Amino acid sequence: MFNSKDIIEVFNGYSTCALWSSTDQSDESGGEYLDSNYTLADIASDTLHLMTLDCIAFVTENENDVLLYCSMLPYNGWTPLEQVGHDFWLSRNGHGAGFFDRDTGDVGDRLQVAARQIGETYIYSGDDGKLYI
Repeated sequence: MFNSKDIIEVFNGYSTCALWSSTDQSDESGGEYLDSNYTLADIASDTLHLMTLDCIAFVTENENDVLLYCSMLPYNGWTPLEQVGHDFWLSRNGHGAGFFDRDTGDVGDRLQVAARQIGETYIYSGDDGKLYI
C-alpha cells in the first residue's frame, strides 16, 4: 500500500510533467510551455486536489503493476514513483512517450492501457492567472 510520501512523489512527477508538456494557448507566443512561466504554486487549489486524487486512484488501482514497474526502472535522476507520475501524465494524454516505451514489457503495456482508460485531461491558464484542469 502506498503512503503519503509515495503519493507526493507520484504527484511531483505528474505535476512537473503537466507543466513541462503543456502549452499556454492564451499567451501571445502561440503556445509557450507552461513551465516557462508557471510553477506548482500557480495551480489552483481545486486543480491540485483533482490531480492528487487522479494519482492516488491510478497507483491504488494498479498497485502491483506500479510496484513491478518501479523495480524495473533504471535511475535517471527521478525516483521510480516520480517516473510513474511523469509517465502517467504522458500516457493518459496520448503523448508519444510514457509507460509503453520504457522497456518494461507487459507491465508497461498494462499501465499504458490503464492510463489511457482514465482518459485525457488538459491544464490551461484561467483569466485569473491560475492553472486549471
